[in-house]
Amino acid sequence: MDYGPTTKEELQRTQLERLRWTVEHAWRNVATFRAACEAKSVTPREIRSLADVARLPFTTKADLRATYPFGSFAVPQDKLSRIHASSGTTGTPTVVGYTADDIRTWSSLVARSIHAAGGRPGMKVHIAYGYGLFTGGLGAHYGAEALGCTVIPMSGGQTEKQVKLIQDFRPEVIMVTPSYMLAILDEFRRQGIDPRSSSLRIGIFGAEPWTEAMRREIESAFDLAATDIYGLSEVMGPGVAQEFRDQSGPTIWEDHFLPEVVDPKTGEPLPDGEEGELVFTSLTKQALPIIRYRTRDLTRLLPGQTVPHRRMAKIVGRSDDMLIIRGVNVFPTQIEEMLLKCAALAPHFVIEISRADRMDEVTIEVEPRAGIDPSHGQAHAAMLSGYIKENVGISARVALCEPGRIARSQGKASHVRDLRPSEREFAGAPC
Repeated sequence: MDYGPTTKEELQRTQLERLRWTVEHAWRNVATFRAACEAKSVTPREIRSLADVARLPFTTKADLRATYPFGSFAVPQDKLSRIHASSGTTGTPTVVGYTADDIRTWSSLVARSIHAAGGRPGMKVHIAYGYGLFTGGLGAHYGAEALGCTVIPMSGGQTEKQVKLIQDFRPEVIMVTPSYMLAILDEFRRQGIDPRSSSLRIGIFGAEPWTEAMRREIESAFDLAATDIYGLSEVMGPGVAQEFRDQSGPTIWEDHFLPEVVDPKTGEPLPDGEEGELVFTSLTKQALPIIRYRTRDLTRLLPGQTVPHRRMAKIVGRSDDMLIIRGVNVFPTQIEEMLLKCAALAPHFVIEISRADRMDEVTIEVEPRAGIDPSHGQAHAAMLSGYIKENVGISARVALCEPGRIARSQGKASHVRDLRPSEREFAGAPC
């Protein structure tokens, strides 16, 4: 398998050449990027070293939403092979596009990731990530095919059928969110099947944070090696970074993505080893070149081990208030927006997230407005649950509380009660 440049010097030469191409490509073809550069008095000619990337403007999710749907694309629409999208905080999704070359690059990087985890041509890969606008399912699918594997495109849900196909088709590799893997484990046990008797030997888990305790439970139950895959739809999708089978933390494929860690408050670059916000610049994307994208994930950059590419340490939290629930990005502002559509409910809420039965469970505590008949309040609570399912993409139980019970303060701390295991236990490189 080609893991890219084999020395640090060769890697840096490749990165600089590709960085200069990317900046020039975006400058010529993306008006908003060019305007942002002009505001900072920087041009592509001034990018002479990798350190010069810090002179370029940041890109945020809000920037991409502001150009919805195609204003950040650098190629004409007739050059696009595929469009994906992620959910938006106010109903406007983040749209990402791919040329045919982008799809081939993405597929090769997911193939590289599967190989790093231990997958090999000829193996069967059971994909239980969701298919559709979410990049997980199709990203995994094309990557497994590019490696020469046999793909089982199961997608998410139908847990009983997941177990049947794993037992009948005998895949060696599974790609799925870690929390849903635990649900699959429960179904094995419910059916009286020993999970260790299954054919699964490699798990590639991503799309949500997961703990080392989850890793140990999955590995022990199935007798497989559980590895971590990292990606963001805005940067590419799954396959931006992948953990080798030695489980030393996800290796960033630096010949395609230039990582930085910056101070989340000042935006100033931090040296390797210091904790801050992870920032990515794409180096080979044609349709949507992404320059200094602020992921909001808090982590550290660590030296490479198996290859020259650097690794990322555990993600220990976020610099914004985004929650990841069953692989779906959720902001409290989305819940608030849906709540305001329900006239019988007061604009006060708490999101409680737990993981008692493997999968994330969400309860939204709300109150009726003063003077509202209780039955009317219950009807609007049910309405809110439907709005959240339809617009945010998660199932949530809405609990109607007594008026005045919810604290009247603002911010994430008062809106979110996260009872899941601590983020400091996320799988990844050791601290």
